[in-house]
Amino acid sequence: MKKKKEPIKPQQVQPGDYYFNEAGLMVFTEQYHLRRGFCCGSGCKHCPYRNGK
Repeated sequence: MKKKKEPIKPQQVQPGDYYFNEAGLMVFTEQYHLRRGFCCGSGCKHCPYRNGK
């Protein structure tokens, strides 16, 4: 029997966790990703976990 994955609890957003780009989209910073603790696999611009980092 396969074990169910536990749902991921969302991180509370803190100052410095994001900015809005020129298109008005929210972009999460490396600070946010490091606190989150893992890569989500979405190709985030500031992901510190991709490319073996």
